[in-house]
Amino acid sequence: MFKTIVLFTAVVCTTGFAGMPAVSAATQPVDAYAKEIQTWRAQRVERLQAPNGWLSLIGLHWLAEGRNTVGSAKDNDIVLAKGPARIGVLTLKDGKARIELDARAGATIDGTQTKSAELLDDSHDKPTSIAFGTVAFYLIDRNGKKGLRVKDSQAHTRTQFLGLDDFPIDPSWRIQAQWVPFAPAHTLETPNVLGQIDHYPVPGKAVFTRDGKTYEVLPVIEVPGDKELFLIFADRTSGKETYGAARFLYAPMPSDGKIVLDFNKAYNPPCAFTPYATCPLAPPENRLDLAVTAGEKKYRGGHP
Repeated sequence: MFKTIVLFTAVVCTTGFAGMPAVSAATQPVDAYAKEIQTWRAQRVERLQAPNGWLSLIGLHWLAEGRNTVGSAKDNDIVLAKGPARIGVLTLKDGKARIELDARAGATIDGTQTKSAELLDDSHDKPTSIAFGTVAFYLIDRNGKKGLRVKDSQAHTRTQFLGLDDFPIDPSWRIQAQWVPFAPAHTLETPNVLGQIDHYPVPGKAVFTRDGKTYEVLPVIEVPGDKELFLIFADRTSGKETYGAARFLYAPMPSDGKIVLDFNKAYNPPCAFTPYATCPLAPPENRLDLAVTAGEKKYRGGHP
């Protein structure tokens, strides 16, 4: 996927809004790769800071079976941080959620003035969205547990975003690992921040050598049909220079017995920025006894 890099001249790193290192004219031999990583990082910031990106989260509320009143008034079953006092009533029954909007709330369902609907959760390509002003929420499902994820395009975490910090770009962390396929595929049990265990298919393992030592990790298929593999990992920098729970990395599908793990594209999970996400944690199999000094560092504005 990438051109092989044989020379690397250290870059001067400055932390700007996008957290991208400045590249001097002396780095011409690696300009193509450096620019690719810089572009990837800029796009990462753009996605993160989008009006409905992860920085816009302002709430996560789990539903009780039966009738749930929703709104910003304190006597609601689900108290929103922002919005009308009464949004409506959301009823959860037999795993299905239906909302009846209060006519005075001025809320819409998928952009229309419909007053009631059964909610599609985030297992669908387009979950049903309930919107009012700059705020919207939709239904999420986590192993049968239903909740409302609330976003605000004017959230403080978004408008006061501090930018990202990254390790300097280092082509040596673009690793071509050996791919050892599993037949049949294994299953990787992965804990998440809710205390649940997620099960991901593991088609094989990536094996690589760094500083004379051999390491292996288990990339997974995050969603059936994905064209990339997903790696949830931790390393010796975790909890120090980098976010403690895990970092994420996507890799192209293996080819000719090889897989490229470009740790310059390692990035923080949403939980590094907000307490309202439901992230997986690095499983024991992907906890490396190695300091991966590449990719995204710990967020300076991270929540406690």
